[in-house]
Amino acid sequence: MKFDRKKSKILYIAPSLSSFIRNDVAVLSKHFRVVANTYAWNKKYLTPFYLLHQIYFLLKNIRSTKKIIVSFAGYWSFFPALAGKLAKIDVFIILNGTDCASIPPANYGDLRKLPLKTFIRLTYKMATMLLPVSASLVFIKNTYYSDDKFSFQGYKHFFPRIKTKNKVVFNGFDENFWRPLKEIGREPDSFIAVFSSSQYFLKGGDLIHQLSGKFPECKFYIAGTDKPVFLKEENKNLIFLGKLSAEALRNYYNKSTFYLQLSIFEGFGCALSEAMLCGCVPIGSSVNIIPEIIGNSGFILGKKDLTELENIIHKVLTIENKNTLAKLARERIINDYSMKKREQELVSLIEG
Repeated sequence: MKFDRKKSKILYIAPSLSSFIRNDVAVLSKHFRVVANTYAWNKKYLTPFYLLHQIYFLLKNIRSTKKIIVSFAGYWSFFPALAGKLAKIDVFIILNGTDCASIPPANYGDLRKLPLKTFIRLTYKMATMLLPVSASLVFIKNTYYSDDKFSFQGYKHFFPRIKTKNKVVFNGFDENFWRPLKEIGREPDSFIAVFSSSQYFLKGGDLIHQLSGKFPECKFYIAGTDKPVFLKEENKNLIFLGKLSAEALRNYYNKSTFYLQLSIFEGFGCALSEAMLCGCVPIGSSVNIIPEIIGNSGFILGKKDLTELENIIHKVLTIENKNTLAKLARERIINDYSMKKREQELVSLIEG
């Protein structure tokens, strides 16, 4: 790969190269010489070796680096933040969700783990600026799932003494790719949700399973995971699609009439936004930024309650303005959460 030496060099650190991280790298590469650093951090037994290799990487690159960007805080963010502080280089930490939460009953949130929580706290303390993808990652009280102590989330709740500045920079999406496809007809009374096997409870898979039994005339698609082994009862109208390519997922968004985002915690809602761009009418839980994203283009479930959800489904199946809501949903994402807007804000911060 040939680098443009006239561009300023920045380091981009991440625990994986998920789609939204690849998008960030792609748009930043138009303005800077981006050097990415990532390892298979999910292999926990290799963490000490990755940290040693990362130290070598930083020593090799730090002198010629103008800025450091880290997506997600974790073990991988500590040494970049420390190196930036020692070298007096700006370090921006992008907060995405799990690095601002602790929900033990749902087995979710990096802040429920030690010593990972300590690494995250020190990262936030040393960073130049924190860039949460929504204000709810700073502080939020969610009462959708629980009214107890786990309803309070956000890094300010767990680390009230952190003084590092923060600025919300929303996620961004490509409306030219995620779009309605005229050649694909929508199935009436069809719903889709997207999550991995480990997110089954977090994203409301249990509710969707119960819902499919209550509405046998409807179809419920779940992308991102195969049928869980613990799911003994089979509902023929609940279809697990497994992991899909972006193109295949776009097709299923276009095939489905409604999108279900029934999370008990959601840093942003990337799949929700993609589905809305493709013309799905959104139905979401009342947590974090989800109600703000959906606005008046869909429906909000106030509590994790099957009866309340059934009432919403009965309502959406009879509405006549589905096409109007679908167009409104797409317009909301284009106007408020475009990739172009995210690109402009990130570049402005890095150049500032």
